[in-house]
Amino acid sequence: MTLSELTKKQIERILTAYCSERLPVYLHDEMRLGFRFRGNTVTLYKERPAFAESGMQAETAVAQFRFNSRTNEWALHWADRKSKWRPYELTESSRNFENLLKAVHEDPTGIFWG
Repeated sequence: MTLSELTKKQIERILTAYCSERLPVYLHDEMRLGFRFRGNTVTLYKERPAFAESGMQAETAVAQFRFNSRTNEWALHWADRKSKWRPYELTESSRNFENLLKAVHEDPTGIFWG
């Protein structure tokens, strides 16, 4: 089962605000944050100009939030160097999406923002 429209709108509102506030204004021309939905997952990514090709954008995954419709909980994942998603073990699943977003923002291990 995919995310309900209400849940999707709530997450979209939260992430739109987060993406616009996370980066300082002076970096908005050099980098942008975005997100995309796919089924029960939401992927947060950063985008910046590609080094090799002028005019192209390079996208890097930051975090993935997965919704379990049976438990109504979100789980947080990080991408390893081969772009395989791994559970983030420092934070437990939560019914509150913003708790997981806070873990990404604070990033005590440097796993999300490097």
